[in-house]
Amino acid sequence: MPKRTRRYEESLHEDLKDPDEAAAYLNAHLEDESADSDELFLLALRDVAKAHGFTEVAQNAELGRESLYKALSATGNPRLSTLSSLLKVMGLRLAVEVEGNQRKSA
Repeated sequence: MPKRTRRYEESLHEDLKDPDEAAAYLNAHLEDESADSDELFLLALRDVAKAHGFTEVAQNAELGRESLYKALSATGNPRLSTLSSLLKVMGLRLAVEVEGNQRKSA
């Protein structure tokens, strides 16, 4: 009897439809401090956009599909307004937090 498996990408995209999973996935990529972390974050955001339907995300963010692919490529350089718009369409938002070791003690 053959073993039934799902492709990794299918499973990932199914998980990334959940806003909590998508936020955790993107935050993990933001925390990466490797040399190519910027590119990896854009590719992670692209995964989330694919999970939500790339064409629909582009339309709702008022971007051309090709422009969105270019912005979320490893060499993309999207504007902050583009990132904010994309995240909003997918039920997410940008946030800034105080770094753990920088908090004032009471």
